[in-house]
This record gives sequence, C-alpha cells and structure tokens, in this order.
Amino acid sequence: MVKAKVFIFQKQFNGLPKEGDLRLVEENLPAIKDGEFLAEAVYLSVDPYMRAYAPGLPLGKPFLGSQVARIVESKNPKYPVGRHVVGQFGWRSHTISKGEPFHIFPAAFLVPELGPDVPLSYFIGTALILVFLEICNPKKGETVVVSGAAGAVGSLVGQIAKIKGCTVIGIAGSEEKGKWLVDELGFDHFINYKTADLDKALSEVAPNGIDCYFDNVGGDTTNIILRHMNDFGRISLCGSISMYNKEDRKVPLELFNLVTKQLRMEGFVFNRWLDRWLEGVQQNHQWIQEGKLRIRETVTEGFENMFKAFVEMLQGKNFGKAVVKA
Repeated sequence: MVKAKVFIFQKQFNGLPKEGDLRLVEENLPAIKDGEFLAEAVYLSVDPYMRAYAPGLPLGKPFLGSQVARIVESKNPKYPVGRHVVGQFGWRSHTISKGEPFHIFPAAFLVPELGPDVPLSYFIGTALILVFLEICNPKKGETVVVSGAAGAVGSLVGQIAKIKGCTVIGIAGSEEKGKWLVDELGFDHFINYKTADLDKALSEVAPNGIDCYFDNVGGDTTNIILRHMNDFGRISLCGSISMYNKEDRKVPLELFNLVTKQLRMEGFVFNRWLDRWLEGVQQNHQWIQEGKLRIRETVTEGFENMFKAFVEMLQGKNFGKAVVKA
C-alpha cells in the first residue's frame, strides 16, 4: 500500500498565506483500477496563479498545482511505467489518475524526450514565447517593459524581447535582481519599484515612450505605465500579483489612456496555446543551446517545504521559476 503526503486547503487565505491555512496529511492509496496510473511527484510548481485562484477553491481538498511525476504503476496504455508525466495533480506526493482534464487545466501529458540536457523541471516552467509574440508582437527597435521581470515569466519574456532586437526595461523589487537582469540576462535597464519614482524613472529610460508592456503585477504600476505607452502600443495581461494578498483588489484603471493612445490590451490564460506548447518548449530549448536564453530556477528541497516555497515566491524571494524537488 502506498502512502501519499497531501497538503489540504484548510482555511481561506486572508492576506499572505499563513501556517495553518494548509495542513499536511498522509493518506493510504488504494490499488489502481483499469484506466488508471500511479504517479510519484518529482518536481512541483509554485506559482502566483495559485493565490489568485484560491478564493474559488473548495476547502478540505488538496491544494491545486502542477507537477512532473514519474509513472510507477499503470493500467492505462497511454501512460506507461517509467515515463514522466505533467499533470495538474495538486500538492500531492503520489497521485492515482486517469489523466483527465481538471477545471481549466489540460489532460496529463507525457514529457517529450528532448535529451538529457533538458531538466525535467523545465516542463513545469513556461513556454510563453507564443503568447508574447502573438499578443505583443515586438518589433526590432521597439521599447518593451516587463513588470515582475525577475520571475519565471518576466525573465523569459525580457530575454525574448532582446532576441527580437528590442530595448528592454525590467521592473523588479531588489537591486540584486536588477543586477541579474542587466548583467546576466541582457536587459537594457532596470527599475526598482520599491525605491524609485516609477513615473520619473520611465521618463528617463524610455524617453521615446513604450511600445509593448508585459504585465505581471497590475495595480498602480500598470496605470503609470499606461501614461508612457506610445500610440497603438500593445499590452499583454499575464497577472496581478501586486493585488493577490490584498483584501481590497480594486484599483481604478485609467482607461482614457487606452482610448487616446488607441492601445490594445489583452489578457490570456495559458491553455489557449496548449496545442502549441511543445513548439514553445522546443524554441526555448534551441535558444538555450545557442546561448541566447538563460533559465534560472529557485529550487526548494523536500515536499514538506511546499508551503514555505509558495509563501517565499509570493514575497518575491525567487529568481526565475520557483519549483520544489520532492
């Protein structure tokens, strides 16, 4: 009999998640049935969307999240023993699944065999190249601003903009992150939103305005950037992490700037591009091999440290993608 460790969503978050909001338990798993497989977690993801979706989640159930897991037993020919699978299995060490879709998330899929130089953890990272290129459509010589620039998404988006020949400005919350963005990832400028006057700083580093904005944070930051957008600028709305831990998430959006500048602003959910996910992974892999793209992960060891990794990610302590190695 297999014992699974599971984080149960015990109490709705009030502000930053606290000890006791989730409870770590053990449960005995039954034998698998026809059509099912048993998977053991290898890497688990912690992401901002988990905090954003929490108010709509039922209590008493495992907390949501994706993972790369190894199939250790199977009665489903689509999921053979020994292969690795990406699934929305939640915060569980072991999962019995049929591989079916969950909520807005896709069916579990097998990790493609791209070679030993591609770490398994990359497959719970992001292949957002397609989102960025199709919504923002950055062109050579344009100016691109990325908020939350030192996170899993922002750090990739900024590097892709550089590959496309753009001037890239990253917004993040520490000088250490800024040094990483500029010195290692090739960003042209960095603004520390905690210490700088963002409006003034943008006037200095983007005197000719902003053409594309990739928004991970929302709130007042987005309103300030709207004032600096050029006519016909493009804005991709990925997240609003600055608001997730606030009781009052209402920040009036200065919509008049969208009208007068004729801006295009579009939100997205990743699964719109799911059928092209492998295409994005392969393109990122090619750029990594060519030395054009760098991936950084903040890895926390031990399944029991999931909650710690989650909170530290929400506090902005991670560089790049935050993952837990089970």
